Amino acid sequence: MVLTIDYDDTAVTEWRLTSDGVERTRVDDYRPTMYVGAPVAELYGEHGGPTPRARLPKRGALTDALADVRAFFEGHDAVADLSVDVWRQTFRSDARPVLRVDCRRIEDVRAVARRVHQFGDADAHTCYNVDLTRQLRYTLETGTDPAPDTAVRDLRTMRLGLPAHGSDAAALADLTIDGEPAGATPRAAVEAVAERLAAVDPDVLVVDTARVVPLLFEAAADHGIESFALGREPGYTQLASASTYTSYGQVGHSPARYAVPGRAIIDRSNTFFYDEAGLDGCLDLVDRAGLPLQELGWASIGRVLTAMQIREARSRGVLVPWRAWRPEFFRSATTLDTADRGGTTLAPEVGVHEDVHELDFASMYPNVIREYNVSPETVRCGCCDNDRVPNVGYSICERDGYLPDVLGPLIDGRSEIKRRIRASDDPDEIETLEARSSAIKWILVSCFGYQGFSNAKFGRIECHESINAIARELLLDAKAALEAGGWRVLHGIVDSIWVTPAPDVADAERRPLDAIAGEVSASTRIELEYEAAFDWVAFCPRRGGDGGALTRYFGRRRGEPYPDDGLGDAVKTRGIESRQDDTPAWVARLQAALIRTLDRTHDAEAVCGELATWLGRLDDGAVDPSDLLIEQRVSKRAEQYRHETVTVAALKRAAWKDCALEPGQRVRYLVVDDDARGVGRVRLRHEPLRGYDTAWYRRQAIRAAESVLSPLGWDRERIRRWLSGTRDARLSTY
Repeated sequence: MVLTIDYDDTAVTEWRLTSDGVERTRVDDYRPTMYVGAPVAELYGEHGGPTPRARLPKRGALTDALADVRAFFEGHDAVADLSVDVWRQTFRSDARPVLRVDCRRIEDVRAVARRVHQFGDADAHTCYNVDLTRQLRYTLETGTDPAPDTAVRDLRTMRLGLPAHGSDAAALADLTIDGEPAGATPRAAVEAVAERLAAVDPDVLVVDTARVVPLLFEAAADHGIESFALGREPGYTQLASASTYTSYGQVGHSPARYAVPGRAIIDRSNTFFYDEAGLDGCLDLVDRAGLPLQELGWASIGRVLTAMQIREARSRGVLVPWRAWRPEFFRSATTLDTADRGGTTLAPEVGVHEDVHELDFASMYPNVIREYNVSPETVRCGCCDNDRVPNVGYSICERDGYLPDVLGPLIDGRSEIKRRIRASDDPDEIETLEARSSAIKWILVSCFGYQGFSNAKFGRIECHESINAIARELLLDAKAALEAGGWRVLHGIVDSIWVTPAPDVADAERRPLDAIAGEVSASTRIELEYEAAFDWVAFCPRRGGDGGALTRYFGRRRGEPYPDDGLGDAVKTRGIESRQDDTPAWVARLQAALIRTLDRTHDAEAVCGELATWLGRLDDGAVDPSDLLIEQRVSKRAEQYRHETVTVAALKRAAWKDCALEPGQRVRYLVVDDDARGVGRVRLRHEPLRGYDTAWYRRQAIRAAESVLSPLGWDRERIRRWLSGTRDARLSTY
């Protein structure tokens, strides 16, 4: 297994885990490679439509335009070698001669690509294999397999805990090593880390925040500890600076990334897959995606999916475009209106419904892609005349697409993992398998949306539209079959559908759900699975509007026991406060208690009575302030907000305390006095927490109670009247 790959100005160092330990190999002759090919118009036509095959030069020869590029780069300082290779530039084009450029250093690749685009017209050439990540590039170009070897020992890990925010000056005083305090001073912390490194010799450093890397080296230098090393050799490298970005309308923050020789670093403040699937899930994706562990640790879902697509493309002799420059085919306004829609949604019936059953299409979007051969190069291929995309009329090619081949092993692999989970009674094995299943799930969940992402390497909007169009028909087909079988549909959203027995159909005439699901599965070629039975499900109304909210509901699973505290698997919840990241822990527990009371009594006033008990403890000051902390991702700097909210107060306080936050980072705070001005309204998580604003948290509690009682027709004002002892006076009372 490749632990990490280090670049310097003259060579690459590969660190590989073996059965005997860790092997270090220096590679002096590695040269990163990019390619220059034909212009977009020559590949796709002037308007993105099918174009006659271009007359290609003989094998081994370049077009005149590419020959000019080659002559321009002869003797260039950044270029080690120039040659001619034969590759396909798209999945739909033939292999053709392209200019291969071997660069001297990894940093030279982008510089050469930018210079190519300055040579001649802006669209005169296309560049390939430019922005591959460092370690993925090396493994691809050298044929190195980064996957773990089952014959090699298990990875050894060491965790360094450090608060994500707070003053750098005092940070190391709070450092922990595998959960234990490292020392009361920076010097003691450095010495403790060095001692544990020598004892454990870890392969992977799991850090709460990567800023611990420069902090430790700075402290070691300040105290004259010259021999300190976090890696298997001295020193560290900063791979990227901190940055703020926007994705799908949300602002995110990417912290600085660091590397140390011979050890992979996983930064918990900058990792998705480690938090979702643990080390076992990450290693499974290393095997499936071919993305080395160090890069997979910080990679997004889209980046991992792209790595899989890149490997499939290379196996088919296709280059990786630098930019997503594929044009859209012409479509009429009518076609655009029909195609530009999401999945099918059926508005839920607000209220509490008994004897409810949920059915889901198994991995609907990935299976639509595989079963219907939906891929960027198969939709509107230009060679097949059919209208396989319902209502939209797009054709789908008869030839197999590359995207089904990428997702097929993931779909089958997850199905096999789930089968093994059901068959196992070993808790450790089940935990490992669930981690692997979770890692794959996120790739499958995102593969559909990524086809419509403007910067996706191989994405295409028509592919995204086709998947949606097919999926819409599948849910409508399932709805029709269920209603014909004697069931009433309460709610449906994209790939899930909730039903209850139709009141006007006798039990003897109602068809079993498993029989209907089997027929739908056979006709659609995608399995419609029976997900769960519920004693009752409550669908909430939309806040401030009419009708039911599509994604706010909760329901009592039949036969599932409650845990000692909370809801566990006994209640499925979506969209309500206990599912939201910024809800204080105390409010989430309160809402769980209210749902349990509703389940036990089916009485709104009993729920209000439980609420009153919790509010009484809040009023008495008996709630631990740490359970009232709010965590929110901030999208702007404090001065950019128009309204003085408590979150803005928290941002200003963070800056005042010398730990200012960037957009995209998270702030955790306690509201202590909402009527105060400025930074006095809140306290930050790392400050002493004493006292809280009872009225402010009371409002949050009542809001959470409204979500529980709104399916019964109770709103916030009615709850407040009940709590104050006021009752509704109705004419029928007298």
